[in-house]
Amino acid sequence: MLTVTQKTLVQDSFATIAPIADDAAVLFYGRLFELDPSLKALFRGDMQEQRKKLMQMLAAAVKGLDRLDQLVPAVQELGKRHVGYGVADSHYDTVGEALLWTLEMGLGRGFTPEVKEAWTTVYGLLATTMKEAAREAAMVA
Repeated sequence: MLTVTQKTLVQDSFATIAPIADDAAVLFYGRLFELDPSLKALFRGDMQEQRKKLMQMLAAAVKGLDRLDQLVPAVQELGKRHVGYGVADSHYDTVGEALLWTLEMGLGRGFTPEVKEAWTTVYGLLATTMKEAAREAAMVA
């Protein structure tokens, strides 16, 4: 369960990353493809546009932590869409690892154990919500 302190840590640390959003996204995708080169095949479009979408989605999710009742349905829809992109459950672990690494690179000393734990909790909640929605969508299809 996400605590108020963890929510604040995630929102404050994301505010630090936001001014370097594209650089952070470049780091993220570089690390993601280093961890699992096969994931490159899932990204067929313009990577600059993809980086922008990633950071917009992260910003919306971080902001949405204040309104989980609105955030959860949006994250569920995202999970359902990802089924069509060929995303598997195991990919979420790789994305989480790349995200935490990117935050560590971007925040430096600001990436404290408490910040890492807060992001791990938030990402875990988002990934679980997406995977559950993806499974439901796959059963209906």
